[in-house]
Amino acid sequence: MITVHHLNNSRSQRVLWLLEELEVPYDLVRYQRDPRTMLAPPELKAVHPLGKAPVVVLDDGRVLAESGAILETLVEGFDQAGRLAPAPGTPAATRYRYWMHYAEGSAMPPLLLKLVFDRVEKGPMPFFVRPIARGIAGKARSSFIGPQLRTHLDFMEGELAKGPWFAGDEFSAADIQMSFPVEAARARGGLDETRPRLMDWLARIHARPAYAKAQARGGPSTPAS
Repeated sequence: MITVHHLNNSRSQRVLWLLEELEVPYDLVRYQRDPRTMLAPPELKAVHPLGKAPVVVLDDGRVLAESGAILETLVEGFDQAGRLAPAPGTPAATRYRYWMHYAEGSAMPPLLLKLVFDRVEKGPMPFFVRPIARGIAGKARSSFIGPQLRTHLDFMEGELAKGPWFAGDEFSAADIQMSFPVEAARARGGLDETRPRLMDWLARIHARPAYAKAQARGGPSTPAS
């Protein structure tokens, strides 16, 4: 049976959701972030050298890391009906591949930067350093991070005008992959009702039974990193 090494409030929630969509049974090993640092516990390094989640161990003993690679491998191996990936060679397949890579390659970096600079500004430090650190953090957010977030949110909003799902007319694993950055943007990146297509997309993924099952099994998730 597949084993998923799952960290709370992390990208590994997407793997649980995909497996629920595929109706593939799996064992779940749960880990909790350090409440002070919000980092994964060192025990994960016994599973994979980077000590990050998600990590999946397949039936044949192969260890997979990186959520995009895990999702693609699971779809290729278990989606016999072709429900969660468009047919090869179609325009939808091109869009599917794009969003599978865009999620981490383009959407997540400005969200991660915002998280880092927010913590720099609010974190403990000597009083004489605090004005300098806050000034640097504020400047980074206003001059680079904020404009980047708005650019990406506008881009995603515009792309959903072409179809109800990221790859086109049908729900796919690309929507599962995109869930983490979009939910992170809703939590801390400025996504709100001014972008109604993204908000509607969020409502529709949250309404999927497999999404609810993954949340029930893995725990309620608010993207943390």
